Amino acid sequence: MASKTAAKDIITLRGSAAIVSEFFGNPLSPILYNRAVYPEESFARVKKYGLPMLLTKDEGVKSFISNLNAQLSEWLEAGKLQRVVLVIMSMNTGEVLERWNFSIETDNEVVEKGVSREKSDKEIMREIQAIMRQIASSITYLPCLDEQCVFDVLAYTDTDVAVPFTWMESSDAKLIANPQMVKLHSFDTKIHKVNTLVSYKNDEEELDDEE
Repeated sequence: MASKTAAKDIITLRGSAAIVSEFFGNPLSPILYNRAVYPEESFARVKKYGLPMLLTKDEGVKSFISNLNAQLSEWLEAGKLQRVVLVIMSMNTGEVLERWNFSIETDNEVVEKGVSREKSDKEIMREIQAIMRQIASSITYLPCLDEQCVFDVLAYTDTDVAVPFTWMESSDAKLIANPQMVKLHSFDTKIHKVNTLVSYKNDEEELDDEE
């Protein structure tokens, strides 16, 4: 009689941390490209998550993303990371124009007891693809940034986490007053769930005030 073998898609804490930390590095480039924070020629087209994507060729940004991924992975494995925020600011005034907010929900039972969860890689990839497609199309609804901009990344951790020497502790959340908000898709490894939201400066309100 023929036999059939079935395999389960097991997700461990370390595996989930690797998936999520790698994810955080990947939206940065498309966002920086779409928002024209860096010139078009500093990006290269590659295939990632089964999608065509533009990733930075800038060595400084690549090094920043690599170091970011390593630190986020450490915090994710420890169950200490709550949120990552990409902030886009005016280079001239420092005014915050956009906040890309990635909040994290962690299954604490996995962190405390070392158990694993089940979810297929394909399903996780489909969920990440949906977020990437929304980021790629964000240029259709976000206001044009008609000035030179810079970016920063904020990481929100549990209070008992020591600040690494390459980071600075900050009391400035770099918020936007009365922002417009657009909720994007989320993805879930069954250990870490990432919810995505972009908020941006509400220029229409300023126009109303002037009138």
